[in-house]
Parts: sequence; C-alpha cells; structure tokens
Amino acid sequence: MTPETVAFPPHARPDIRALSASRIRVIANAAMGRRDMAAFWFGESDQPTPAFISDAAIASLGRQETFYTQNLGRPALRSAIARYSSALHDIALDDDRIAVVASGDSGLMLTSQMLVSPGDRVVVVTPIWPNIAEMPRIMGADVVRHSLVIENGRWRLDVDRLIADLTPDTRMLIVNSPNNPTGWTIEAEDQAALLAHCRHHGIWILSDDVYERLVFRPGVEVAPSILAIADAEDRLIVVNSFSKAWRMTGWRVGWITAPAAMMGDLAKVIEYNTSCLPDFTQHGAIAAVSDAQSEATVSRFRADLAQSRGLLVDGLKGLGGVEVPEADGAMYAFFRIEGRPDCMALARDLVDQVGLGLAPGSAFGPEGEGWLRWCFAAAPDKIADGLDRLRSFLR
Repeated sequence: MTPETVAFPPHARPDIRALSASRIRVIANAAMGRRDMAAFWFGESDQPTPAFISDAAIASLGRQETFYTQNLGRPALRSAIARYSSALHDIALDDDRIAVVASGDSGLMLTSQMLVSPGDRVVVVTPIWPNIAEMPRIMGADVVRHSLVIENGRWRLDVDRLIADLTPDTRMLIVNSPNNPTGWTIEAEDQAALLAHCRHHGIWILSDDVYERLVFRPGVEVAPSILAIADAEDRLIVVNSFSKAWRMTGWRVGWITAPAAMMGDLAKVIEYNTSCLPDFTQHGAIAAVSDAQSEATVSRFRADLAQSRGLLVDGLKGLGGVEVPEADGAMYAFFRIEGRPDCMALARDLVDQVGLGLAPGSAFGPEGEGWLRWCFAAAPDKIADGLDRLRSFLR
C-alpha cells in the first residue's frame, strides 16, 4: 500500500501530538557545531564535574560495579542525601523519604505519572522550563498557568491571586524556585501561605528545588525550602538534582523527597521507567553530598556565578533599551530588548548575524514572549565576548 492508501496512518496519541517542541532546541539545533558560536542557550556550566566526584565514579567502575541496583537507589546514597538535606534545611529527614532517580527531569515526570490523571487540574507558576508544564499534559491534565509579575523592577509572586487560583478541585500546584528562567525566588512566608491553603483542600505541591544552592543574597547559602516547614506526611513532593550545584548535567542523577507512604508506589513507577540508576554514577553522587570538598566546591561555584552574573546584568543594563528585572537565584538573566517583541526571530537573528546563542523567552510559555534567557554559568571572558556580540548586533 502507498502512504496515501494506509487506512490507519501511524501517529502518537492526541495528548502527545499536541505537545510543543522545545523552542530552545529549535534555536540550538540549527546552530550547534558552528565553531564561531558563543552559546548560552542551555542551563549548564561551562566547567566540567569536579574531579573528586568523577574519581569516585571511576573507582566504582574499577571495582566493576556495573550491575543493577535497587529501584529507589543505593541505601548509602539515600542516607547521604537525607543527611545532606537535613543539615541544609535544619530538619530531621529519614532515609525512607528519599528516592534516587535518573535526573531531576525524570523525577518531575515520575511525579506526574504517580499523581496526575486525565482531566486533573494542575496549576503551574510561570514562566517556567517547558518540560515542567508539559509533563502533566502528557498525562492528560488541564494545566493552568499562573504568571509571575514585575513590580518595582523585580519578579514577584502575587500569592493572594495564586491562592484564588488554587480551587478545591485542583489536583496539584507546581512551583520552581529559584525559577528557570527568571531567577525569581519564593519568600518563606509565601511558602507557608501556600502550604496552609493546599493542606486545607488536599492539593498536592510539587516543588522543583534544583537551583536551591544557587542564590545570591548576601549571607544566604540556600533558597527557602518548603521542606523546612512541612510535615512528613504532607502532600508534598520535592524534586532535586545533582546537575546544577555540582556541575553534573550529563550524569542524569536526581532525587525525590516524598512521604514515606509513597515510596512503595514510587518504586513501581521507577521500575517501569528506568528500573534503577547505574551503580557508578551513584558513587559519584555520594561523593558530591558527602566528600569533605563538597561544600567548598558549591561555594566556589556560587561565587563564580555571582561574578559572571554581575558582569552580565551590568552589561545588559548599560546597553540602553534593555529591561532586566531583579532576581535572587538560578543561573539566568531574563531580559527583553525594546522594539524586538518577536523573540524567536530575534534569537535567530542573533545566531545568524553575530553568532550569539540565547534561548527565546517564548520557550518558557506565552508569558515569555519578547524575552530572552542568557545562562551566565560561564567564565567572565565568555560573558564579555557575548556582550560585545550583542552590542555589535544592536548597533
């Protein structure tokens, strides 16, 4: 039969066909491999994983630890994460609330698979990394977007308006703080208000905390975490990752903190997705949260980010006609250029004309139309070069 006469043409189910392709990838895929590119479109550092982490994985491979492990992760890693999180947030977190997963991304998807059914109402604080908003849609959910606002030159959450959106029929609230792409970081009192409201109505909270160590308020080493105020059996799932603070993007290791009662079902969902993580990557993760060098490594990385962030934000503001709202965390500047409302066209022009690779704001939802995201997890000389390219383009 010819393609024109196929009675049942092959295609995915409607929920999958309706998904949007990543606009970050649309821009990046068209220019990756060009030797003249200054690329800041992905959310990762330009520096490799610290040696003490890689050495732990190499040693594991040397011991030929290449076999299956537990669905929820090696007990030693679950325990190490529990100790790390307990110390970080001044709480007592038991090992049986930790599951190791194949990246923070996987943790978000697993949570949607566990909790979301077709037709469920899911509220997401936006703009947001596109994967987070699309995952509930894969499960057939009705995703309601709640946008941050700009007030006095800063990104802000209108918590009263969000609470009004969290109607009793809402299944889940998703919050990413510090936020990708804006850098907005939720205040502890807003977390308390949201937790109280969601408790009252039985609404699940999914908190994406992957940037929690990347905060830039003086004297602050970790962003406010809802774990610090929640009870062990609250309807709360927190997803985290080794990708950002420890520069382990390619390792694909993350973790979930959830009520202990959820772990049996979570183990089943992990089994039917990835089964388990490679043993040697878990040894690297143990080193990341346990080694004596760990905290100093994270602190140095945050200091390097702060330097590049200051250079980038000051440089953008000095160009004229560029709006860069203030934010306290993550690794991005989210900005817009006066007179350039079509961010996809602008991102393409920047690639074509000056070899500058930025993520279009519309990748993060309709709220991001007209904006660009610049990852500043790069050396100062690279940031300076990127600013020179943008300056040349604007001329």
